[in-house]
Amino acid sequence: MAQTTVLLADDEDTLRLNLAEVLREENFDVVACADGTEALAALRNQSVDVLITDLRMPGICGMDLIDHAVKITPDTDIIVITAFGEVDTAVEAMKKGARDYICKPVRFEELIFKLKQFVVQKELARENEVLREQVRPSSQFLEIVAVSPAMTAIVDTIRRICHTMSNVLLCGESGTGKEVLARALHFGGVTANKPFVAVNCGGLTDSLVESEFFGYRRGAFTGADRDRIGYFEAADGGTLFLDEVGNLPLKSQAVLLRAIEQRCVTRVGDTRPRRVNLRIVAATNTDLERAIDLGTFREDLYYRLNVVRLTLLPLRQRPEDIPPLINYFVRKYNTELGSKCPGLEPDAVQAMCDHHWRGNVRELENVIERAMIFADDRPVTLEDLSFVVGDRITPSSLALDLRTATRQFERQHVMKVLSTFRHNKAAAADALGIGLSSLYRKMDELGITKMSKLANEVTESPHS
Repeated sequence: MAQTTVLLADDEDTLRLNLAEVLREENFDVVACADGTEALAALRNQSVDVLITDLRMPGICGMDLIDHAVKITPDTDIIVITAFGEVDTAVEAMKKGARDYICKPVRFEELIFKLKQFVVQKELARENEVLREQVRPSSQFLEIVAVSPAMTAIVDTIRRICHTMSNVLLCGESGTGKEVLARALHFGGVTANKPFVAVNCGGLTDSLVESEFFGYRRGAFTGADRDRIGYFEAADGGTLFLDEVGNLPLKSQAVLLRAIEQRCVTRVGDTRPRRVNLRIVAATNTDLERAIDLGTFREDLYYRLNVVRLTLLPLRQRPEDIPPLINYFVRKYNTELGSKCPGLEPDAVQAMCDHHWRGNVRELENVIERAMIFADDRPVTLEDLSFVVGDRITPSSLALDLRTATRQFERQHVMKVLSTFRHNKAAAADALGIGLSSLYRKMDELGITKMSKLANEVTESPHS
């Protein structure tokens, strides 16, 4: 997923700087401006996903900035910051085009939650548009590497049921590829030209579930400045993929069950029910039968979802799938990185087959991606993989002098710590027991500064 760009306009230095730092820690790309004039220039010169603006600023005020933003970038979501007691002004801002407001003192958790909701909804619309135009049924099955008997049987089952609208329950550990299977099921049959809508149920609360699942009418609640369809209507005719369905609160489970049984939804603030016809594909990494016994998951909902059940084995139980998965990811990242890596050396492949892979296919993909970044156009060696499979004695390593071997170990260790902390230099320096400036000097000395920068540009894996 592309990084979301947030333009922050506030003349209060402490708030602006602290908020910018918090948002960057949440992986937002932040452009911080001290007044409306500076923010307007930023709007004109770059793409902005979300504008967060104070209403009272010198020069161009927040209201005028909103007017400009709506004209320059109508797709930009706008959040206004207002003082307590000035809610009427915030409402006026929403009439001009702002999507939401937040009162001072700003609660960072509340603002981050709103931003993430905007990102999910925008990504949903973008994803559906791209998938409808670009993804064809045959390519989805090519995404599934099936050599082991267990995976071959699953692919055969998907080919048989993809021409029906039956609900499907996908079970398996995180990272085994449940969303890949859901997409293959969707794009391989009758729903190929219809919407595929993915929802992370772990991020939904009881207070949000009805408006997110069913949508809402303008004026239904504070901040509802326009009519919005929910996930069910967005997926009408296609597939609604419910990831981490076992994490839904019980009250939300009842809401979901009613919609599945009645096959109609009513938007919040509306009285007219709307018919929907869709396939539910639910995914879970928890034992739902045990959850039923514990009273944390509804038995009636379980049976509605469990029409066809597919269980994905963890990667460690199907090691014969590892070599073809390696080849698949090497081809994929040669294309994405513009490299010409010929693949892994035989002892490296064997080490990968022997590894436990707690993160399953997702972990395997990330390891291949990282190894290829550092290997450039040469084969990936066992030494390149020591950060994940551990150090193994090889003839080439025995030939190293102590100084070279020490440098290699130090380099691999620093790289592993950086990777563990997702290239957060301050956190990595703390873990290594050195200062931040010492870490930068060490990275330069070991030749990993450029590689660390490249690794920051690596995108997340789609496997779930």
